[in-house]
Amino acid sequence: MTAIPHTPTSPSLTTSSSPTTAVGAGSSHLSAEVSIVSTVSMAGAHLRLAGEATVRDDFDVLMKHVYLIGIGGSGMSGLARMLKSRGAIVSGSDNAPGEATDALIAEKIAITFDQSKAWLPDACDLVVASAAVRADHPQMLEAQQRSVPTMLYAEALGKCMQGRTSICIAGTHGKSTTTAMTGCALTDAGLDPTVIVGATSPQLVKGTLHEGSEHSVGFRLGNAKIPAGTHAGDAGLLVAEACEYNRSFHNYRPTIGYIGSIEADHLDCYGTLEAVIESFHEFGKLLPDASAGGKLLIAHDGAHRREVTRGLNCEVHTIGFSPEADYVVHFDPATRAVALSHGRETIARWTNLIPGSHMAFNACAALVLATFAGADPLIAAKSLAHFRGVDRRMQLLGEKKVGAGLVRVFDDYGHHPTEVDCTLRALRESERPEDRGGRLICVFQPHQHSRTRHLLEEFANSFGHADIVLVPHIYFVRDSQEEKQKVTAGDLVDRLREKGVRAMHLYPFEAIVDHLQHTARAGDVVVAMGAGPVWQVAKGYLDA
Repeated sequence: MTAIPHTPTSPSLTTSSSPTTAVGAGSSHLSAEVSIVSTVSMAGAHLRLAGEATVRDDFDVLMKHVYLIGIGGSGMSGLARMLKSRGAIVSGSDNAPGEATDALIAEKIAITFDQSKAWLPDACDLVVASAAVRADHPQMLEAQQRSVPTMLYAEALGKCMQGRTSICIAGTHGKSTTTAMTGCALTDAGLDPTVIVGATSPQLVKGTLHEGSEHSVGFRLGNAKIPAGTHAGDAGLLVAEACEYNRSFHNYRPTIGYIGSIEADHLDCYGTLEAVIESFHEFGKLLPDASAGGKLLIAHDGAHRREVTRGLNCEVHTIGFSPEADYVVHFDPATRAVALSHGRETIARWTNLIPGSHMAFNACAALVLATFAGADPLIAAKSLAHFRGVDRRMQLLGEKKVGAGLVRVFDDYGHHPTEVDCTLRALRESERPEDRGGRLICVFQPHQHSRTRHLLEEFANSFGHADIVLVPHIYFVRDSQEEKQKVTAGDLVDRLREKGVRAMHLYPFEAIVDHLQHTARAGDVVVAMGAGPVWQVAKGYLDA
């Protein structure tokens, strides 16, 4: 989620002194829930995007045999389809079958589920591994033994950006939601983008203005050329989430970039906040010069924009709640009314389905990015007004009958202190459990021992909006056994109690489900939060 400062509500959601102008012909079918106050001629809104005639696409995989290790991951499954669309003969492996692998197999992509052997197909020209695959993985060792070239996921995705107009969405928080929002807005605007997200949504394929696909997906395959809008005929759009972990986003080749926030995170590979900031600066340097269409949209606050943008030759635009930003976000949490203004003109107004000022910020960023790419801002805003969210981001899983009332159960991916605070605040504002005698109960599973240790004090200060916090064991991933011994879930519970938070360390998940069964009451809101499998608690409670 996007890291944003707490801002006062804008009472009128209008900063423009200009009169409302009529919407152009052909837009009368759009509902009144979205309005364009002025068709703003935004500075630099029209890109000079590189068409296929001027961009050399040297990532030639036509009729090449490409093998993906970890093919069932959200990003990897999308990459498999992208490579297949380029003419590659794709196959791969994963450690277990699932919905993603089932869908790939249905698309005639061969997949095996035994990764214990040093084996690759006889015909193998390239191996692509997910970021979770270690160098000593048996199939990676086989590739080395046979001198088969290897790439990581980020490297291959960066190669796929050659010959495309790429929009790369980065930041400590909000990447998945903003990427999906931007993809849906461009799809509804008729620009037919390719979209690859590290999360899933049932609206990604068809957009929000049409009936969604049957299953949630994290990938959409679009056109090789932009079919409509102000850049029709240019190289097709590729919208991608750009993760900073291990500096993987340095492999990308963006035409348009977005940085929504920068905070201390992934300190297991960066060490310091200063190194994180420098990495985002290097990401910014990947953008083309302004004369070649390079654009960077960056948060006015919370993204260290001065350090990140120093010396960049691309266009730089800022967005934020501050009136000093180039694009100003306005939000009323009581009604979820959103507005975006530029200078003295209001670009659009709409109402979000998803609560939270951070979601309003994400939506406004998506609107600006879509407009940069040539989308009609009215259609993009209408698309955002119908956006229901991505899975595991403040997702309502269901309601459970308890006594004479209900307990509402949510699932959220938040695993950084800022994300925790933003989500709990949004749930408190939107659900208001206290009005019906209920409480906000958070089941938080810390993700990584190193993150928990580095940010222990920040975590201790992020649960102020919760009435009860239940903490299972820390999810152990990527850290060493030595790191695992340095901090426990009990350390976090102790710090929460010192802050006056009612907190308890409970494990395993079954014990938490049992505890909720006996203590949750009508009117309560329960949210399971974390990047690990803590969603199983929410599902288990609903099914119990």
